Amino acid sequence: MQPQPSRRAICPRRVAALACMTALTLAVSTSAGNGRLSPATSAAGAGSGGVRNVLSRTTAHAPCLISSSREVQMSEGIPTSSGYARSTGTVRALTLMIDFSDAPGEGDALDRYREFFPKTQEWFRTSSYGRLDYRPEIPIPDWLRMPKSFRAYGIERGAPFDPGYRNLVRDIVAAADPKVNFQDYDLLNVLVTPNAGPSALDTVLSVTFAGNTQAPTADGVPVANASFVYSRQDDGSGTYGQTGYRVLPHENGHVFGLPDLYTAEGGGAVGHWDIMSEDWGANNDFLAWHKWKLGWLDASQVHCAAEAGTRDYALTPLARPGGPKLVFIPLDDRTGYAVEVRTRAGNDEAVCRPGVLIYKVDANVDTGMGPIKVYDARRESGGCTRSPNVHAELSDAPFRKGQTFIDREARIRVTVVSEPDPASEADAEPAADPATGTRPAADDHYRVRVSRDEPLDD
Repeated sequence: MQPQPSRRAICPRRVAALACMTALTLAVSTSAGNGRLSPATSAAGAGSGGVRNVLSRTTAHAPCLISSSREVQMSEGIPTSSGYARSTGTVRALTLMIDFSDAPGEGDALDRYREFFPKTQEWFRTSSYGRLDYRPEIPIPDWLRMPKSFRAYGIERGAPFDPGYRNLVRDIVAAADPKVNFQDYDLLNVLVTPNAGPSALDTVLSVTFAGNTQAPTADGVPVANASFVYSRQDDGSGTYGQTGYRVLPHENGHVFGLPDLYTAEGGGAVGHWDIMSEDWGANNDFLAWHKWKLGWLDASQVHCAAEAGTRDYALTPLARPGGPKLVFIPLDDRTGYAVEVRTRAGNDEAVCRPGVLIYKVDANVDTGMGPIKVYDARRESGGCTRSPNVHAELSDAPFRKGQTFIDREARIRVTVVSEPDPASEADAEPAADPATGTRPAADDHYRVRVSRDEPLDD
């Protein structure tokens, strides 16, 4: 039985405060991860969720498919139901640059587009191991003038979909429709002129409405998955040209069905370990749990540690394609612990302590309320980074060789039993043998020992 549409909140991500905006959403549908790009099988219609993707799994993964037991706003449950944009294969992102009479676009609209592309495209290619062919398209390369002033729409932080955003979407459709067939696209990006609204340093308006089947229609389909980006997300560190685009991969994470991981206190639950937690400052990636949800990991790359006893697992760094990536330890039908390896590579440029990251996933917690919690191997250490807008305390959260995580109540123990030689971590390509000219395979495996339902010694 399909879940019925319910009134849920999609939240704008930002640094300290938490404000949600209401949108009609459906539960999420997760996608397949077969390592190959797959073509769309039907017109998605501006992100109407018309294409269902299949989670890569086996019967052995059944105990790890946690789900919510109540109505939850963008649950971390897996697999997820339909209603969101596809996250594998070729995904076409309709991208429009809009301005207003009281906030006219400054300069060339294509300059606004270049703030986000090709960086966003490259970010998704790297994060998905090439499984997401994200294609931004700009059928209208100029500023698209809205018929009302920005002030007239009443858009501010926490603004609900009705009436302001509904009116704005209707006007966008009316202005773009002569040149755009909305059925050709999987999602909509609206890049608003940066002089509309306050600076992002004062308040951030960027927001996504996802799975919104009651959104205005265009060419017969609802504009169901739309991300709006407003003023420039400039942290004042002088790195905007390299990092300012990252608000868009975060917002697009929502159209693919991912919740906000920050809380009212900011990034204190997950820190800089997922872009759905912190999208300011240095680059960061998705958690392995999210990559499985999105269809970017094969079943063979995910271990479900559901049985009692002790077993060792090998894990390779999340940034490297191939190899085992995730061990999930279900606690019940809605929660569990995830174990993965993070290193400074790929999208993870802020990692200052590589190692085994352990976190708890709760499918019963709403978006923006802390559905994931990272456990800190070095609590109250102050962290190992001083990068701007990176949650310092959790920056050294990974566990290293000989360190153990214990949940005594659940009788769970996770120990890092071995890790690569530091030299092999630093050298992505080992030196060639002088005699043969061949290069040995780099052993970048971490090995973890998982015990459950066994006596826990001190």
